[in-house]
Parts: sequence; structure tokens; C-alpha cells
Amino acid sequence: MPLTNPVIIKLNEITSMVEDKSKLSESEVNEIRSIFKSLVEDGERYDVDEIEFWFENEGSWQTKKSIIRIANLSNYVQDRHLQTAHLRVISDDDCCGGDANGGGNSVSSGNSVSSGNGNNSNDDDDDSYRN
Repeated sequence: MPLTNPVIIKLNEITSMVEDKSKLSESEVNEIRSIFKSLVEDGERYDVDEIEFWFENEGSWQTKKSIIRIANLSNYVQDRHLQTAHLRVISDDDCCGGDANGGGNSVSSGNSVSSGNGNNSNDDDDDSYRN
């Protein structure tokens, strides 16, 4: 997937913002993370390999370590956004198979599943599931 114009504009902003391209400061890393976060929140998608390729060919980036760090940040931000976006689709009522009042099955620390009635007995004759 080729990079879109909004993504390329942000990559140029990153290039202009970073003073020492051989080593990213913590504040630059935070700003880069914020830039990628705003892109994905605006619905932009990008191929991480294309991001890495863009920085390699941009001209002012000579240190592979910095390029890989930026590519890793872009990957982390996009993956995290996609995972949390998936979780936002699930309503509270559908979570964990329980009802809206917190009932349903829960896993206890004894590796058994209780019916939510507070009885976490591990006797062999109960209805608990075991791992």
C-alpha cells in the first residue's frame, strides 16, 4: 500500500522536527508517537515497511537505528489503535457472556469456573471446569 499524502506530510514533519537524526531524544520519541497516533485516529493507514523505506530514501537519515525506531513506533501505534478499536466495538452487555449486572461465569484463582454464586469449591463432585 503506497503512503498517502497526509502520511507523507507527517513524515516530513518528523524529519524537520528531529535535530540529531543519529539519536532520537525521549521528547522526540513522544512527539513521533503522538504524530502516528493522530494519523491512525484520523483513519489513516500505512504500511510500516513503506515508512521505513521512505526514511531510508529521504536523504537526511543516515542512521539505520533511528529509522528502525521510527518504523517500530509507527507499527506499535497502529497495532495498538487497531486492537483497542476492536475492543470498543464490543458493548458492555456482551462482555464475558454475563449480564449487565456483573453475573455470569468468572474464573477464580483456583483454575475453576464458578457460576457467579460465590461457591468456588474445588471438590471433584462439583460442576467446575478444570484446566
